[in-house]
Amino acid sequence: MEKIPSGACKTLHLVRHAQGMHNLESEKSQDPLTSFEFFDAQLSSQGWQQVRQKRKDVCANGLLKRIELVITSPMSRTLQTAVGIFHGEDQPELSDVTSYEEGNGRVSDTDQQPTFNRPPIIALEVCRERLGKYECDKRGTISHYRSHFPAVDFSLIENEDDILWEPNKREPFGDVLARGMKFINWLWTRKETEIAVVSHGVFLQEAFELINTNKYRALKVRAPRFENCEIRSVRISYESVMGLGSDLVQIGYYEMSIPHGNEVQRDSKKKNVSVEELEVIN
Repeated sequence: MEKIPSGACKTLHLVRHAQGMHNLESEKSQDPLTSFEFFDAQLSSQGWQQVRQKRKDVCANGLLKRIELVITSPMSRTLQTAVGIFHGEDQPELSDVTSYEEGNGRVSDTDQQPTFNRPPIIALEVCRERLGKYECDKRGTISHYRSHFPAVDFSLIENEDDILWEPNKREPFGDVLARGMKFINWLWTRKETEIAVVSHGVFLQEAFELINTNKYRALKVRAPRFENCEIRSVRISYESVMGLGSDLVQIGYYEMSIPHGNEVQRDSKKKNVSVEELEVIN
């Protein structure tokens, strides 16, 4: 990697995927989503509405013009969200996204020259949700995704099949944190300075706390849970993130009296967390 100049900064727009079918189900029941019915869960009808609205928002507030790169988890719900928000049709109806929702199964890259910026989209395995046990967090084959999302670059994903997901074991939170550190370090290999990251609730929460580790460690609280299709914007400097996490194990980061359970996280509400958030683009 080339030497990073002193004072180098990046602006990250962290995006949680829109509501998926598994999110809809979890609002009805706290039972683990182990049914194959929720395999690689896609967006719900409300999720598609969220995507359409967020597309309008990023076009209206100028965010889309500034985004140089979109990085997404290689799951149906994140791919649908990333393409829908950042590559949607110029018209607010998002006809290409709607066609996927209605069963055509393909989010196309039209030949029409877009009025708005269409930043490149790269799929990255390290940005996936906490792995294991839940069928909604198991991905499909890369060839399947390539055929449905031709505008997305999958070249950085090594394996056709999902070799990371395990049916009887949930990924430890420490491993999710390690992936977050790996991802943030990887970002400095990219020349782009304004990047959107479309990922999942647990991964984004861990990454968000990692970036703001001094704040949350001092307050001994969890960062607010990302809502579906929420965007939080943070600015990071190279000096501030190098060596992130090197002291977390030593101080017993995961032994603090803060709930980590997936069911607890699913129930958590922002109003119950006394922290000051960074800029949020609604």
